[in-house]
Amino acid sequence: MAFRVAFLTSLLILSMSSSGNALSLNYYEKTCPDAEWIIAAAVKAAAAKDKTVPAALLRMHFHDCFIRGCDASVLLNSKGSNKAEKDGPPNVSLHAFYVIDNAKKQVEALCPGVVSCADILALAARDAVVLSGGPTWDVPKGRKDGRTSKASETVQLPAPTFNISQLQQSFSQRGLSMEDLAALSGGHTLGFAHCSSFQSRINMNNADPTINPSFAESLRNICPIHNQAKNAGANMDASSATFDNTYYKLILQGKSLFASDQALLSHPETKNLVSKFASSHQSFNEAFVKSMIKMSSINGGQEVRKDCRVVN
Repeated sequence: MAFRVAFLTSLLILSMSSSGNALSLNYYEKTCPDAEWIIAAAVKAAAAKDKTVPAALLRMHFHDCFIRGCDASVLLNSKGSNKAEKDGPPNVSLHAFYVIDNAKKQVEALCPGVVSCADILALAARDAVVLSGGPTWDVPKGRKDGRTSKASETVQLPAPTFNISQLQQSFSQRGLSMEDLAALSGGHTLGFAHCSSFQSRINMNNADPTINPSFAESLRNICPIHNQAKNAGANMDASSATFDNTYYKLILQGKSLFASDQALLSHPETKNLVSKFASSHQSFNEAFVKSMIKMSSINGGQEVRKDCRVVN
């Protein structure tokens, strides 16, 4: 498996290089050779104290890449009249920014002004997957950090209510295929969802016909419509701290939380992939690695920030 992932990574790097992408596997080999080790240690230390950290970092990376490319714009703080991405409606539940801050501080102490926040976030997302029992891969590096972050642009993020056409359009606009959609959606194997993200599917008077009735009833007990605690919700799957293929098995049973997850069964290509990934953990891992490298290589930044929360 390790060899296959490494070989796959090499092929992807060759294809990215041929398209003029500046990312490379050995980008910090001479300028900051210990960067990856430092970042991995920071993620591991945080995850040991808070089991929600891996899911938070993986989600943060997705949300960063889908706005202006993987440029760490999601890390910037709001300033003055400008409301930043992290304060946009889809991002208010993002957390664990301190993990990136801690990693950045340690890297800066060793190699000032060298390692971008965007690269730290991409590496941290990989480390989060590995810590959760998922596959590892070589992360292409050399991203630059962006100077712009607008909460208004977070409407571009794919919503949990999206149907397959909306999902396909969202991913294709970023150069991502239906296979990438199916594989990257598997990131939902980690984490927790608030009631608001799936409430519309379980309303008694207009329940989503694609949801398993008994599962819907169990969710209604967690998320009563007239008496909802602020942090009420459900784990994304039955093994929400472990990176596995349970997510796909639940989709086949009609037990996914999001309409966007269940929507994968409404298109022949993604339906076949859901079945494939549900039956083969290895197939899912390999597809996820390939799609993560592809997605995380979308970049449009301009600088290497000294502080991930503010532009230089």
